[in-house]
Amino acid sequence: MRNFVRLVVVAWTLARHGAPAALEPFGAAPWLVRPLRLLARRGARRRLGESLAEAAVALGPSFIKLGQALSTRADLIGDATAADLARLRDRLPPFPAAEARRAVAEELGAPVAELFERFDDRPAAAASIAQVHYAVAAGGRPVAVKILRPGIERAFARDLELFLWLARLVERARPRWRRLRLVESTRAFAEIVAIEMNLALEGAAACELAENFAGDPTLKTPAVDWQRTARRVLTTERVIGAPLGDAAALAAAGHDPAAIVARAAAATFNQVFRDGFFHGDPHQGNMFVAPDGALWLVDFGIMGRLDMATRRFLAEVLIGFLERDYARVARVHFEIGFVPPDRSLGAFTQAVRAIGEPIHGLPTNEISVGRLLGQLFRTSEAFGMPAQPRLLLLQKVIVVAEGVGRALHPQANMWTLARPLIAEWAAAKLGPPARAR
Repeated sequence: MRNFVRLVVVAWTLARHGAPAALEPFGAAPWLVRPLRLLARRGARRRLGESLAEAAVALGPSFIKLGQALSTRADLIGDATAADLARLRDRLPPFPAAEARRAVAEELGAPVAELFERFDDRPAAAASIAQVHYAVAAGGRPVAVKILRPGIERAFARDLELFLWLARLVERARPRWRRLRLVESTRAFAEIVAIEMNLALEGAAACELAENFAGDPTLKTPAVDWQRTARRVLTTERVIGAPLGDAAALAAAGHDPAAIVARAAAATFNQVFRDGFFHGDPHQGNMFVAPDGALWLVDFGIMGRLDMATRRFLAEVLIGFLERDYARVARVHFEIGFVPPDRSLGAFTQAVRAIGEPIHGLPTNEISVGRLLGQLFRTSEAFGMPAQPRLLLLQKVIVVAEGVGRALHPQANMWTLARPLIAEWAAAKLGPPARAR
């Protein structure tokens, strides 16, 4: 009953923001959708994705995160809606400073005045799960203190129960949608949210990424102050640098946009291929440029992992498209087991060719590897490949990274810049010596 009541609230909110049509693909009964259409105030002149993003903000943190997760599922909601949701940023009004101070004291076992020499009551950022305050720790060290929103765990638990209930209903009502693995995807989403709400785990992710890039001048991560970090509070060094989305600040600091994009390309390649551990939300608000030109990354709540077999698969796919070897691209799908063996290799190769041929001859700055992978994954799913959440997250990351790169330097293509690194890695991991080993 509780889930049904919450669903009515969700449907009403979708209607108020002009998006009742979003319920139709999920098997909502016509008797529910028709009156909601009458209640919709706007939406007729707005894209569905815009309406959904606005409704998500109105419904709260869980739905903001769901919208961000759905932005990786163009196979489910379409390219245009996915693109609109990808721009959904989880900015919410801050909670009071008194509650922030109380949360820090309860979690760390001492009042704020004992833990910090100075604590700024005005938050530097407020998102759906947590907000950040700047402070000064012992010895005058500038730090950033991330604090979970009060009651956030209870709010997410309620809505995650609703999402799982809906996923099961849809799979029962729409058997052909079972290949989308909605229940499994919902559980994966719940796991991601659980990690995001444990800030000690976020600190551990920052440390792992820092170890991976030790001695690498392209990427920096803020050091974690473990004495002032626990499950609901994360304290890190304060990042000093120009925001990646602030062109004026970058120019004033004397940074070369082409050099920034080249470093971003190398850092993205190393995360995905070299380490198999990558930042899952690399938008402009999470990146800064240090005075020495290195990239700073912040916010490690969403991270992705790829095993070696998947990394080899991706390298084979990218090289196959670059060399127009579509049989190779198709073959690796069968070898890794993504496409069932009873499907036609020839037909799948033809479908891959239809994706690859249109990009040849285009200027490099017009080629998007993210969109190419999105088309490939949708084609693969049409041939029976189950949804692959880790690959969908990676595809979203690549699309976001490409957008950031183009905003900085429209003529650059980060994958053209990373091509020598990919070729070198592929030779080491896919060449005859590697196969012999």
